[in-house]
Parts: sequence; structure tokens; C-alpha cells
Amino acid sequence: MTFARPCLSLLRTHARATAIIALAAVAVLAARPAPAEPLLRATSAAGAFAVEEFARGLEHPWSIAFLPDGRLLVTERPGRLRIVSPQGRLSPPVAGVPKVHASGQGGLLDVVASPSFDRDRTIFLSYAEPTPRGARTAVARAELQIDADGASLRKLKVIFAQKHDPSGSHHWGSRLVFARDGTLFVTLGDRYAHSERAQDLGSHFGKVVRIRSDGTVPADNPFVNRGDALPEIWSLGHRNPQGGALHPETGRLWTHEHGPQGGDEVNVGKPGANHGWPVITYGRQYGTGFKIGEGTSRPDIEPPLHQWTPSIAPSGMAFYTADRFPGWRGSLFVGSLKFRMLSRLELDGERVVREERLLEALGERIRDVRQGPDGLIYLATDNANGRLLRLVPAP
Repeated sequence: MTFARPCLSLLRTHARATAIIALAAVAVLAARPAPAEPLLRATSAAGAFAVEEFARGLEHPWSIAFLPDGRLLVTERPGRLRIVSPQGRLSPPVAGVPKVHASGQGGLLDVVASPSFDRDRTIFLSYAEPTPRGARTAVARAELQIDADGASLRKLKVIFAQKHDPSGSHHWGSRLVFARDGTLFVTLGDRYAHSERAQDLGSHFGKVVRIRSDGTVPADNPFVNRGDALPEIWSLGHRNPQGGALHPETGRLWTHEHGPQGGDEVNVGKPGANHGWPVITYGRQYGTGFKIGEGTSRPDIEPPLHQWTPSIAPSGMAFYTADRFPGWRGSLFVGSLKFRMLSRLELDGERVVREERLLEALGERIRDVRQGPDGLIYLATDNANGRLLRLVPAP
């Protein structure tokens, strides 16, 4: 009997503590926000899927790049680079980004991580670089440093810039794609008012160039030994290529580009290929609809793999190779700015056999398309209140 009261008291204290902990746990669970409803549920030829908002608060996001640790880099066209956590939280702007010509379609554009990012912490940026006379598409490399004080770019160096720098604010191209051999493809627009230079091997306008990661020229570039050609040039006759990706099986560069009034193209890259602009095109003059150039084909011109008329204003592209959407495996995804949708191109080798148009009900201008390391598809929307979206399988 002597010890009954202390034991009973201890049991009562323990019971009260257990109840408090349980109530606290319930309170914490209740305080957690309920999972957000998908923005859209839809069914495609490959099954049901949903669209989630992954991140928001971005001003005209242009490009997405995944880092090995699951974080994302996102460019904002006015000149900001941000890091996005795997949970969708935005960092403050990364310090040390180069000054950009943020006018019209120009600004901070593509971003890619070095193939050896784990070792060198290097990223590459394409952007409209202001000059005393105008502006030009440029590419810079820098080391990304992340510490307790935030993130910054160190040792920034411009490794490529177009030879000419006219005034104007359109057609910068600017997609960056690393080849399997470590060289870097850069797509370059014709700068709108200089379309005739797309056929001029002495100009970077309307070209795809191929450089090493330090900016030097590979010895096997197709025009490297021609005195009348800029040695960086890989292919010519482009208008405004804003999409690029390596084919997952062949390793060949695929690009797409804006036509004028119609004639958007998907092209398979070949060294030295002429893709025709502005001599051979499916596009028509704005307003009048008059024919541009000589027609739609010529023996010495590389024909497009696929073309859209009317124009969809394509931007961003990615091959889907993962298992989360088995029915989409092998498809090429292309964003559309004009029709505010996502185009899925079903392929048979280098032939488009079917197009499926997705997300039309969402009404978002799709600027970039990427496959994430989690096998999901991520999109950047081109708006002043832009966001990152994620496509997920739905039961």
C-alpha cells in the first residue's frame, strides 16, 4: 500500500502526456494543407493523366534544367535565374547573372547544366546580350555556387557571341543542347529583319552552331576549312529555332523552328544541311498570305520532318523515354505558344505518324518542355505570372 499512490500518480501523468502528444499530432496533421486539386484531368490516347502546379511566381519563365540532386534551374526572361527545390519552392534570384537585353523576345533564355556538373558545378546560359550598337545572342558558362548566403555565379565567361549585333528584339533562337561527344549545339534565329542572312555562311543569323564547352571550334565541323564560312556553323537556313533535343536512340540533334504565317518545322540535324529559310518554306507573308521564296522544296534543301500550317508557334521540345507514361514512350513533345497546348508527336523512326493535341482546355502558353528525373513531364508557362506545371499519371 505504501507504493500505490506514487505508481498511480505516475500512471496518470504518463496518460496525460500521451493524450497531449496525441492531440498535438492530430493538430499538426490538421494544420497540413490538403493536397491541391489538379488544374486539369484529361485522357489521352495513352491513358488518363492530370496536370499539377509545381511552382508559381515566375515572370515569363523560359527554360528548365534539372540538377543531379533533384533541384531545378529556371530562367526568367527579364534576367533572373532561380533554383527550385524538389518541393517547388523558389529561391531568391541567383547573383552574378549577366546583363541582358530584356526587350521583346529577348532576355535571359536557355539554361543547361554541364554533363559533368557533379564535378565542375558548371552551367551554361544563352541570352540576348546588349552591345553599344544593338544586341546579339550570346552563350556564357559559369560555376554555380550555393552556400548559406544564397546562390551565385562565379567565373562567368562568354564563350560564344554572334558576329553581328543589330538593333531589334526578335528571333534569338537560343536553345542549348549537349551532344553525346560533349560538344554544344546553339540554335540561332535570323533576327527577323535579317532573314536573307540565314543563307549567308559569313553570318551567324539563322544557323545552328556547334562549339566545344570552352567556346573553341571542333575540327570536324562541316565548314571549318572554308574561307567564306564561319567555322562554328553546323547547319543553315533556319528562321527562329526555339526547340532542340537529342534523339534518345540515334543521338542526332532534332530542332523545331517558327515559320511566319504557317510553316513551323521539325528538322533532323545533319552537318552542313541547308534547311531552306527564306528561300524554301511552307510559310506565307504576314497579313498578305503571299508566297515566300521559291516554293516548298528543292533538291539541295533538307525537307522538314514535319510542318505545321497554320503555325502553332512551337517552343521547347523533349523526347519521352521514361516508364511513368508507358503509352507515351518514344513520343516527341512540343509546346505551343499560339494555340496554348502541348503537341505529342508519335514517331516511327524519323517519321511522324500521328499528332495528339493535349492541354487545350488549360489555355496556357507552353514555353518549355522537359522530362524530369522522376519520369514526369514538366512545363514552363510563358506569362507575367508564369509557373511550372507537372503532368502525372491518373488512375
